[in-house]
Amino acid sequence: MGESSVKTLETRTDVSSPTVVETETRPGSERTLVSRLRAPRRPRIWFEILLIAISYWTYSLIRNAVPEQKAAALANADWIWSVERTLGIAVEQSVNHTINSVTWLIVGMNYYYATLHFVVTIGVLVWIYRFHPGRYAATRMVLFATTGVALVGYYCYPLAPPRLMNGQNFIDTVLVHHTWGSMASGNLKQMSNQYAAMPSMHIGWSLWCGLTIFAVASAPWARILGLLYPTATLIVIVATANHFWLDAVGGMICLAFGYAVSRSWYGSFAHHLPRHPEPTGPHPASDLLNRVLARR
Repeated sequence: MGESSVKTLETRTDVSSPTVVETETRPGSERTLVSRLRAPRRPRIWFEILLIAISYWTYSLIRNAVPEQKAAALANADWIWSVERTLGIAVEQSVNHTINSVTWLIVGMNYYYATLHFVVTIGVLVWIYRFHPGRYAATRMVLFATTGVALVGYYCYPLAPPRLMNGQNFIDTVLVHHTWGSMASGNLKQMSNQYAAMPSMHIGWSLWCGLTIFAVASAPWARILGLLYPTATLIVIVATANHFWLDAVGGMICLAFGYAVSRSWYGSFAHHLPRHPEPTGPHPASDLLNRVLARR
C-alpha cells in the first residue's frame, strides 16, 4: 500500500510538472497576440527617439497642412468671445493689457510660451522612461492620443487667437516686445498654422506633465510643482493673447480622451501599472521580423 501511494504521488508530480516548467521558461507563450501587445514592456531608447521624432514631424505637417480658413476662424473667435462674455469669464483682454504693462514679466512669458511647451514635455518623457519604464508606454499613449485628437479639432474648428481678432484691441506681445523664438508671431508665423487655437495643446501637454508628475513623484515639492506648471501655463497663454479660456477647456477634453484611450488599452491608468515591467517575451513585431529574417 505504501508503494502504491508513492507511485501515485510520483505520477501526479510527473504529470503536472511539465506544465509549470513550460510556463516558467516561456513567458507569454500562452497569451493571445492582443494581450502580448498590451503588456507593458521595457522601452528601447532608439525606438522611442525615432517614434517621437516621426510623430512630432507628422503632427506638425498635418497641423500646418490644415487650410487656414481666415474668415471662418475669425467668425469662430467672435463667437467664442461672445460666449465668454455671456458666461462672465471674458477677462482675457484685461489680463493681456495688465501683464503687458510689466515688460520683464510679459517678455518672460513670451519665452515661456515658446520653449517650455517642448522642454518640459520631453523632460517628463525622459524621466518616466528612465525611472518608471513599466509605466512609460501607457503614459506616452496618453500624450499621443491627446495630440492626435487635437488635430481633428484644428481641422473641424479653425479658430483665430485673440491677438488676431479684428477690433478687440488685444496686444500681440511677441510683436510689441520683439521676442525671439515664437512661431505664433513675427517672421516665423508663416511656418505655423495661425488659426489652430482650439484646442490648446499648451494646456493639453502641460496638464499631462503636471498630472504625470503628481501621480508618480514621491517628493511633495515635486508634486506641487507638477500642479503649478499647467496653472502657470494657463495664465501665460491668456496673457500673451494666444488663447481663450475655452481653448484651455478644449485641451482638457482632449487630454481626458487620451487617458480614456490609454486606460482602455492597458486596462489601468499608467500610475497603477508596475514601476518596472515584468518579462513578457519578445514583442510580437520583433518576433515577426526575426522570423522573416530567419527564412532568408
